Amino acid sequence: MKYIRQFLIILFISFIGELLNHYIPLPVPASIYGIVIMFVCLFTGIIKVEHVKEVSGFLIEIMPLVFIPAAVGLINSWGLISTKWYMYVTVIIATTVLVMAVSGLMTQFAIRYEKKHSTDNLKSYEREKNKTVRTDKKNITEAVDMNIADNNMKKEDSKNE
Repeated sequence: MKYIRQFLIILFISFIGELLNHYIPLPVPASIYGIVIMFVCLFTGIIKVEHVKEVSGFLIEIMPLVFIPAAVGLINSWGLISTKWYMYVTVIIATTVLVMAVSGLMTQFAIRYEKKHSTDNLKSYEREKNKTVRTDKKNITEAVDMNIADNNMKKEDSKNE
C-alpha cells in the first residue's frame, strides 16, 4: 500500500503538469511543469521526501528502459537525421557542456551557502552555549557565596547565643 500511495503522489503531480501544459499556452513540456511542482512541494514541505522516496528510487533505477522508445524513434527517423547529423552532434555537445557548467556552478553555490550558514549557526550556537555556561557559572558562584554567607551568619548567631 505504501508503494501505491507513493506512486499515486508522483502520478498526481505529473497529472497536474499535464493540465498546466494543456491550459498554459507556453512551449514547456508537461514533465517540466511536473518537476517544478514536485520541487516546490518538496522544498516547502508539502510533500515529505519519505512520501516518495522508495518509488522515486525505483523509477530512477528503471530509467534506461524509458529511453528505449526514443532510441527506436531515432533509428526509424535516421533517413531524416543522417543528412544533418553534424548539427545534432553540435547541439548535443553544446547543451551537455552548458548543463555540466550550470550544474557545477549551482553545486558550488549550494556548498558555499551551506558552509556559510552552518558556520553562522555554529558560531551563534557556541555564543549561546558560552553565554549559558557563563551565566550558569555566575549563578553557581552567587549561590555558593550566598550559602557561605548564610553559614557564616548561622555560626555568628550560634556564638552570640
